[in-house]
Amino acid sequence: MEKEAVNEKIGFVKKFVNEFKEFALKGNVMDLAVGVIIGAAFQDIVTSFTESFINPLISSIGGAEIGGKIEILNTGQYIKYGDFLTAIINFLIMALVIFCIMKAINAVMHLGKKEEAPAVTTKTCPYCLSEINIEATRCPHCTS
Repeated sequence: MEKEAVNEKIGFVKKFVNEFKEFALKGNVMDLAVGVIIGAAFQDIVTSFTESFINPLISSIGGAEIGGKIEILNTGQYIKYGDFLTAIINFLIMALVIFCIMKAINAVMHLGKKEEAPAVTTKTCPYCLSEINIEATRCPHCTS
């Protein structure tokens, strides 16, 4: 009895592992993983670019201050809208970079592929010139 229970548990684990491998190796999951890895790799670069170039550029236009904050009802707590704007700019730059990289990857993936010709399912009757099924031995229109 115990041996059957152990074999049943082992079978369940094997089935679970196989289902997980099938899920993890699907194209969508792999694309998501690539996006996350690329996003993590570019995060520091984009943050540095935003804080070093974009924020000073915006601050120099009309005296706008990107790193600003607003005090909430004299409580000592602040709404840091400058940090929020920086995060939005970072997100937009990251999205653009990831979009361009994925577009390039997809273009490279489609370079070697050839378009498949659609399968022929009909033929023309030599007598009445009607379209008939490719497997037909006799024309349904003229019975030739």
